[in-house]
Amino acid sequence: MKRIVAFAFAAAVLAPSTLLAQTELVINSFGGAYEKKHRELVIEPFEKMHNVKVTVVTAYSADMLAQLRAQKDAPKFDVAHFSGGLEATAAADGLLAPIKPEQLSNYADLYPFAVQNLAKGEGPAYSAAVVGILYDSNKLKTPPTSWLDIKKPEFAGHLVLTDISNNWGLLGLLAINKAAGGTLDDIKPGLDAIKSTLKGATIVSKSPEIQQAFAQSDAWIAPYAQDYAFTLTNAGLPVKFVQPKEGAVFSPITINLVKGSKNAELALKFIDFSLRAEAAAGWAESFRYSPVNRKAKLSEAAAAQTLSGDEATKSLISFDAIKIGQMRAKWTEEWNRAIAK
Repeated sequence: MKRIVAFAFAAAVLAPSTLLAQTELVINSFGGAYEKKHRELVIEPFEKMHNVKVTVVTAYSADMLAQLRAQKDAPKFDVAHFSGGLEATAAADGLLAPIKPEQLSNYADLYPFAVQNLAKGEGPAYSAAVVGILYDSNKLKTPPTSWLDIKKPEFAGHLVLTDISNNWGLLGLLAINKAAGGTLDDIKPGLDAIKSTLKGATIVSKSPEIQQAFAQSDAWIAPYAQDYAFTLTNAGLPVKFVQPKEGAVFSPITINLVKGSKNAELALKFIDFSLRAEAAAGWAESFRYSPVNRKAKLSEAAAAQTLSGDEATKSLISFDAIKIGQMRAKWTEEWNRAIAK
């Protein structure tokens, strides 16, 4: 009898800590206004629905990857959010647990681009940045239609190019290169196309410099991300986005299950919850990230400033993130030589 009582007492003492381990998730988010919206759209509703605690660590993608590597044998995170393709590196490093389609109740509602790398061990995209061409709609009554329109003589002196130290600048270069017949093993066609436009072009490295160029430097056209067109529009500039005929570049913002998570079942529920239509619509309305869920209901303004629908999204293109990581230093040297001439 005494042994039974002692066992019961020990179980009661241990129960709170055991319960905590089962009902707390540790995730990262990206800080600032983004993290505030993340809490509103996903984190707080999930906490209320499941009566759990979600601990949020502000960690951008590179820092998140570094932390997962450092914690590989004893991960402290359950869910990892990435942008810029670093989920591919994390998966290749064995830091992520693969997710199967049948584990996601929202899977059938997702566009193919959102789940194209599940088989590689990467998590699904829960929103998408899209890189195409920004243009001044007051100066250009006919929108550009091709990545190679940057070479048109009428745009001389009115082109903004972004340094490839900026991820959108790099993806823009790769898209121009692809349209010019290049590959990831040969970016000379893209560099040649850019070199032909350098006279009078403005080269920037940060997003605010693009806004300054359109506001003060008579910029007409710039390869860049669609969501930034929304920023410029909000600043009172008549800048619109166009998807080139060769396809805009899809840059995923992904949500991933950390390998070795002690709360994998709950983490999968959080991941699935992040993919629902309401959340996809919220990202589109707030930041003009393109929705990943077909059922997302958008306002007329958001629909006009994002890519949604099977027809609009089927031509999205992407590049091998692992290859980009391997080649980036070499490309940077080639880029710097090209723009120095």
